[in-house]
Amino acid sequence: AVMRSVASRPLAVPSTALVRPLLGRWALACAGGRRCLSAATAVQNNERNCPDITVAFRVAAPASLTDPFALVQPQLRPLDVSIRELVGTDHPVLAAAAHHFFERAGKRFRPTLVLLSSAAAGGGQPADGRQVRLAEISEMIHAASLLHDDVIDLADTRRGAKAAHKIYGNKVAVLAGDFLLARSSLLLARMKNTEVVELLATAIEEMVQGEMMQVRATPEQVLEFEHYLDKSYRKTAALMSLSCEAAAILGGHPKEYAAALRAYGRHLGIAYQVVDDMLDFSGSAEALGKPALSDMAQGLATAPTLFAAEEFPEIRAIIQRRFSQEGDVASVSSLVLRSHGIRRTAELATFHAQAAADALGVLPPSDARDALLHLCFMVLNRSA
Repeated sequence: AVMRSVASRPLAVPSTALVRPLLGRWALACAGGRRCLSAATAVQNNERNCPDITVAFRVAAPASLTDPFALVQPQLRPLDVSIRELVGTDHPVLAAAAHHFFERAGKRFRPTLVLLSSAAAGGGQPADGRQVRLAEISEMIHAASLLHDDVIDLADTRRGAKAAHKIYGNKVAVLAGDFLLARSSLLLARMKNTEVVELLATAIEEMVQGEMMQVRATPEQVLEFEHYLDKSYRKTAALMSLSCEAAAILGGHPKEYAAALRAYGRHLGIAYQVVDDMLDFSGSAEALGKPALSDMAQGLATAPTLFAAEEFPEIRAIIQRRFSQEGDVASVSSLVLRSHGIRRTAELATFHAQAAADALGVLPPSDARDALLHLCFMVLNRSA
């Protein structure tokens, strides 16, 4: 079952020329027969058996949609304390490095996603104890990956503060990430659910594979959009996708619910990463918590650059030499802003956010499903 779930990962992303027409068809299909939603009424499905809602870039979510973070706040607040307890103090330096990350955590996007998936699969019933533990584990795995990423990327800051390796050194930061992975693996094993253990282990493997794709990409691969999207799935979306699926499995819900949540997490995660890549060009360093244009500074070509290269072919050679010559970053940045790269990147993110919303049609309408729909809007409205 796990292999089938991962095998279904290949991204059904159309060629860039087809993104806009597909978005148009979605708008036409989902807008027909729209009804006014009251605050007390969950979004129903349309004739396509998709939630009757159209997601748009930089458009606020309807006021009737449940606030995702408010809905799970009663479970999120103790989760912060619980994670600190789970990290423990047996190894003070490692624990301190791990706590350095958790003290600067944002809105807890991934645990919120797991808690909402658990509730949506249950028709609105809150996550149970094992599903809450899964939310904690997903955040620990995410934290471990960021501790490692900051060392690999030579990052100076994380969320506006010094990166852990800048305070404790590379060795301690790497070991702190390993420590969190080991602790999360132990907690997973205690769940005694082989399928869930395999799913989360697969998520970790995918994250490593994504990092290797980034480091070892050939000059030809760095120009391929499929390579970029596959890497984006592995590095960012895999943990979201497989955690959402695991939440449904832990709740004993039908397989089609688990598959729907897997698809939702996959598309939402890709939209999240694509918006992140766009913000590298349009966001401020203060808002991002890292220097602007940091992707190109690290030699990485993302969606805005790849789209711009279709209009300005001279960008291709610069991408292939990984922006290594003086002036490369400034030159490509200027060309990206002159091109339609930012707009087309926004369309690509919207494509996946809408696909995530559509995937939820299998689940029964509820406040929790509405909150998952709200997250689709929030991802497209991110400023950091």
